[in-house]
Amino acid sequence: MPRIAIIGAGITGVTSAYALCKLGYTVTVYDRQRYPAMETSYANGGQLSASNAEVWNSAATLMKGLRWMWRRNAPLLLNPRPGWHKYSWLAQFVAQIPHYRKNTIATTRLAIQARQHLFDMAEAEGIDFDLERRGILHIYHDAASFETARRANALLREGGLDRYAVSSQEALAIEPALRTGCHGGFYTPSDATGDIHKFTSGLAQACERRGVRFVQDADIRHISRDSRPYVLDMLRDDGREREQHEADAIVVCAGAASRQFARQLGDALNIYPVKGYSISVHLDDAQSLASAPSVSLLDEAAKIVTSRLGDRFRVAGTAEFNGFNMDIRAERVQPLVDWTRKHFPGIRTSRVVPWCGLRPMTPNMMPRVGPGKRPGVFYNTGHGHLGWTLSAATAQMLAASVSEAVPPR
Repeated sequence: MPRIAIIGAGITGVTSAYALCKLGYTVTVYDRQRYPAMETSYANGGQLSASNAEVWNSAATLMKGLRWMWRRNAPLLLNPRPGWHKYSWLAQFVAQIPHYRKNTIATTRLAIQARQHLFDMAEAEGIDFDLERRGILHIYHDAASFETARRANALLREGGLDRYAVSSQEALAIEPALRTGCHGGFYTPSDATGDIHKFTSGLAQACERRGVRFVQDADIRHISRDSRPYVLDMLRDDGREREQHEADAIVVCAGAASRQFARQLGDALNIYPVKGYSISVHLDDAQSLASAPSVSLLDEAAKIVTSRLGDRFRVAGTAEFNGFNMDIRAERVQPLVDWTRKHFPGIRTSRVVPWCGLRPMTPNMMPRVGPGKRPGVFYNTGHGHLGWTLSAATAQMLAASVSEAVPPR
């Protein structure tokens, strides 16, 4: 069987491995971390959210970014320091504004498809990942933002999503734990939440049972593209050993690092790392457990999302354009803690674990799935803030693309 090398053991790499191994390919997954799902697939907001499929390419997003540029705790923060990658990406982002409607509808449809694929994987392999199928409630604090959301909601519904407006009283009935009022909201009963790290780790174990090999602690330095098979030149064991592995085809699922691998393989792939933060609040006492919401929330004004993961409450948000910086900054984490204390005062925040990850974003906010220029090169990357939501569907698209170009023997 053809040998497939997948670069990246996050959610897109592992779902791709699962889809390809089921077709009979010999699959090896490479990752620079010691275990799967240790970077952007470690502690995201937890939402499987077709309701969050609206792309960001709009004049309103640009205006917010400019208005917030000098606020260190702003939900959307752009480091103005010059950089060709950042500003070329932003120029392409602006150029995609005319495609806002089309891309939002397409992303919604893909997210709805992905949901069932992911549930099927979890059921087939017996993966426990703190799944909560209680829907997602978007809340708005003023009439203007609510009316803006109504226009976006029309596009989501055109994409096939069952999402409807609720009053302030109805929002509190959906999630009684919410202690602060709102002007109104939109509720999506079919959306869900879950622990991306638990799911990805569990699916990786299922892949291994099916014969997939995982090569961890593998720092791939070079990919030979002069002839096939491709040769992956890597450092192992903290750089103490050098190894070379061959593959008949390569699938790049390397998140924000995909751009550098694409360049080696002769493709131009403009992906920018947009940093997001989360906190995991441990619900260590009865009052905290009772005070935490079960329904997932999205606060539009604060750009904050939540999910209930068993005895943890995940609160996530912010978008930071600051290159490959992985510093966890106190002024970016504190708004998440403050928001929790304001809206859910019964939750003790004495044990809070902060985290940050780099979302791999394309200028049009759409994932890059399919073949590259060279035979045997494929991509499944660039999912931005919707990797957890879309990956189960893009894995199926990737598998179809590979099987067409490199048929299993």
